[in-house]
Amino acid sequence: MEVNAGKIKELLRGLPGLDCGICGSKSCEDFAVILYGDPEKLKNCIHLTKESTGGKPEIHKHNDTCRECSRTDVTGETTWIDSLGRDYDFVLQTFPNEPGPRETMLPHNPQLIKELKIKKGDILIGRPLGMSCGCPITHCGVVMSVDSRNGVLVWCVTGPLQPRSKEYKDIGYYSAEAYEGIIEESRSELQIGRRYWFMPRLCMLQWRHSGLVNFLSKTKEGYQVRIEGLMIG
Repeated sequence: MEVNAGKIKELLRGLPGLDCGICGSKSCEDFAVILYGDPEKLKNCIHLTKESTGGKPEIHKHNDTCRECSRTDVTGETTWIDSLGRDYDFVLQTFPNEPGPRETMLPHNPQLIKELKIKKGDILIGRPLGMSCGCPITHCGVVMSVDSRNGVLVWCVTGPLQPRSKEYKDIGYYSAEAYEGIIEESRSELQIGRRYWFMPRLCMLQWRHSGLVNFLSKTKEGYQVRIEGLMIG
């Protein structure tokens, strides 16, 4: 399908810019391409309001209260504010060609790794409980690696579309031990051993997270980091 870049840009302006993944696309930009071919898919974006008549999604209008608009000021500079009005230092981007943020998790019942025969490529659901994050959202994702000896999994956290349409395994409660990804831009100097506020790129709530950077390496995409000691707030 031949794509009109101008039309894609126009469609993108009508989306919330959250890149939450709930619609099944990795980003709002990817979703705009889908809308170009099938406008009816707009109903898959739960962040768009509905008109009082007809029940059809209403195209988003960017304004000062919009999450995406409030990230930039009149000069186009990033303002680094989360959905609750709190400052953060950087956005943690996903690795190239991966479906979502890479998260290291420790299931509260590590025995489930063997009982459920979890392997690379499996679709999982689970919820990070307690001090490790305490996120109220059930996480869904794809397993990247399995350490059955230590009861540790690494997965890419995605939206809920795959578990809704495919077979999945429920890992239950777990502790989020680390995030890994790319930092393209930061408002603070990056140093190993410092704790930062950051925003995972596909966070559905658009809440800032806190974590300690314990690995930092410059790559062509940006700075590759590993962040441990995670908290939300």
